[in-house]
Amino acid sequence: MSSPSKRREMDVIKLMMGDYKVEMINDGMNEFYVEFNGPRDSPYQGGVWKIRVELPDAYPYKSPSIGFVNKIFHPNVDEMSGSVCLDVINQTWSPMFDLVNVFEVFLPQLLLYPNPTDPLNGEAAALMMRDRQVYEQKVKEYCARYAKPKDVGKQEEEESSDEEVSEDEYGSSDEEVAGHADP
Repeated sequence: MSSPSKRREMDVIKLMMGDYKVEMINDGMNEFYVEFNGPRDSPYQGGVWKIRVELPDAYPYKSPSIGFVNKIFHPNVDEMSGSVCLDVINQTWSPMFDLVNVFEVFLPQLLLYPNPTDPLNGEAAALMMRDRQVYEQKVKEYCARYAKPKDVGKQEEEESSDEEVSEDEYGSSDEEVAGHADP
């Protein structure tokens, strides 16, 4: 009885009513950001990520697209784009799942149990298989560098501040532009 658009709306609202900070990208309910905390008892503990979620028109029959906005070191997450290995979510996705499942089950499971045999980040996969302790240390370094609460809002600030140029970059100030007054 419920249409995919109603289901999409209900799932987004359910996520908003939970303990998740949700930020809509456009007017529709197809794209939004969700603040996600790394799972406890993992090298990701203490990390905070901004996750971009895109819901396809066929949602909930087709899985959402999930991507990390701020950097994460993980075998199944592309370091540059933040894309999560689609096979991981598509293989387990069912219309019975909702968005809360993505953030309470899927993403924590992904971080707790990486699959180095199907990597998007070859460096992370190789390091994990070669030396688990060094891999976990690098994960913690990435968390400290890129996944603190202040980093979650950083992406838009960096993009918008690219166009801003300070006076120092031009090497001038208001006094130099005004010139000298005649005596």
